[in-house]
Amino acid sequence: MTKLTGRVVFPDDPSYENARMDYNTRFSKYPRVIVFCQEIQDVINAVKWARENRVPIRARCGGHSYEAFSILNHGIVIDVSEMNKVLLEKRSMTATIEAGAALLPLYKILWDKGVIIPGGTCPTVGIAGLTLGGGFGMLTRKLGMLCDSLMAVQMVDANGEVVYADRHVNPDLLWASRGGGGGNFGIVTSFVFKVHPVSNVAVYNIIWDWSDAGEVIKTWQDWAPFVDERLTSILEIFAKKDGRISSSGIFLGHEDQLRHLLKPLITAGNPIQTEIQTMPYIKAVHKFDGGQGPHKFKNTGAFVYQSLPDEAVNTLLYYMGNSPNKDNSIQFQSLGGVVSKIPPDGTAYFHREASYIMQYITRWEVDRERNPNIYWVERLRRDLLKYVDGTYVNWPDIFVKDWPSAYYGTNYPELRRIKSKYDPENVFHFEQSIHPD
Repeated sequence: MTKLTGRVVFPDDPSYENARMDYNTRFSKYPRVIVFCQEIQDVINAVKWARENRVPIRARCGGHSYEAFSILNHGIVIDVSEMNKVLLEKRSMTATIEAGAALLPLYKILWDKGVIIPGGTCPTVGIAGLTLGGGFGMLTRKLGMLCDSLMAVQMVDANGEVVYADRHVNPDLLWASRGGGGGNFGIVTSFVFKVHPVSNVAVYNIIWDWSDAGEVIKTWQDWAPFVDERLTSILEIFAKKDGRISSSGIFLGHEDQLRHLLKPLITAGNPIQTEIQTMPYIKAVHKFDGGQGPHKFKNTGAFVYQSLPDEAVNTLLYYMGNSPNKDNSIQFQSLGGVVSKIPPDGTAYFHREASYIMQYITRWEVDRERNPNIYWVERLRRDLLKYVDGTYVNWPDIFVKDWPSAYYGTNYPELRRIKSKYDPENVFHFEQSIHPD
């Protein structure tokens, strides 16, 4: 009988309460055991123990799953967050990164060597879930999705065996690991990424009064996905009770060039505040820190392929004018650029041709506010469905019924075939996991 190794936390352990907590605190689940793995053998032992004891498995890295798919009641959580070593090979411009690395510490390690990977903005997100779902951030339009920099992956499969994948060995598994979603094929223990040189960047931030929202949205969506690909931009529409909207972005170039590129946006409406400055990339990482710490939320979203017509913009503004919570918002992030130069079936990440992605964000403090906020965000999602195409697997939403098509488009049948090859018994499963053929 296999023994659990690593830092093993059972319910009677003083650290159990903290260990079982999810980033989304609207969920409260009680695993049978949580194993914090320190090395690959701990992952192997945990998988084998789970199989021998017929205990369901969840893989966890940063614990940021929007629907808490990385934790469960009565099962085993195999947590790789304490496996976070980084080995940089400057000559080949590659980095081997263990699957538990969190973004901010990882960025600091790479920055000290003058390189970066094009990851996301939330400092506590784990590299594994972000990469396996695709991964976009503030360098995406120039450097691609994070999964586009992924060169190789090592994981433990459902039999407790180590599997390696790159362009030559198990290339189908590498393809699936570039956007097929976390926790579907095995438990990843390390990645090899191509790294990119980085130094100073130019950043901007513009704030308008809420009354300018309609004009700014129309201008932004006709500009941000098509402007110089060195510029990745966000637009955030806050609740009318908050009274403002803002746009910010990072440009891999000189601030004088950025000022010129921003002219269409700056001339929309009447900006209250405009900031354009140059700073070291690592300082920009802190500036765009999207992390708020664990909280109760229900976020969802959609890809936009064709610019939203006026009636869709009016729908957005109606919902933001009637938000149950002044902290709710809708965030747009520009895509296009090099992301769209890879075909939709070039990786498992399907939504290559989208112009931008929208995230509908809601949060609350006390439980009585839960239902009004969830009802609000679900109605907003449904009312915009006719204008959008699919959604992002890293923003899972249990209300999305046709999730295979929404997340994976026409790539889903191939993902099922790969699932059948590497996990035919469907050992790694959860509410919206890929099913074997």
